[in-house]
Amino acid sequence: MSTTIYHNPACGTSRNTLQALRDAGHAPTVVEYLKTPLDAAGIKALLKQLDASARDVLRRRGTPYDDLGLDDPKWSEDELIGFMAAHPILIERPIVVTPKGARLCRPMEKVQEII
Repeated sequence: MSTTIYHNPACGTSRNTLQALRDAGHAPTVVEYLKTPLDAAGIKALLKQLDASARDVLRRRGTPYDDLGLDDPKWSEDELIGFMAAHPILIERPIVVTPKGARLCRPMEKVQEII
């Protein structure tokens, strides 16, 4: 299994995490998830690797989160995943997957747990 980073190059934390991976000797597969969005099945698989719920990785700032009313508890897990598939900017970043596990690397130091 290789190392993968779900990356947004416009995000400083994501850029710094990518550099930390490279500095540690990894040559990660970089998935610019805004250009190549995950479908619902891909998001579910990633959440399983993270052992997380959709709410755990929802990004609010700079997204349609508030406009969509995603803080309302009425939304099911599958519905939230559907919103994330339709609006990939709702997925918090960066997410890193290595042979040692998967982490949402906010703060970026969390990447140290899996490299």
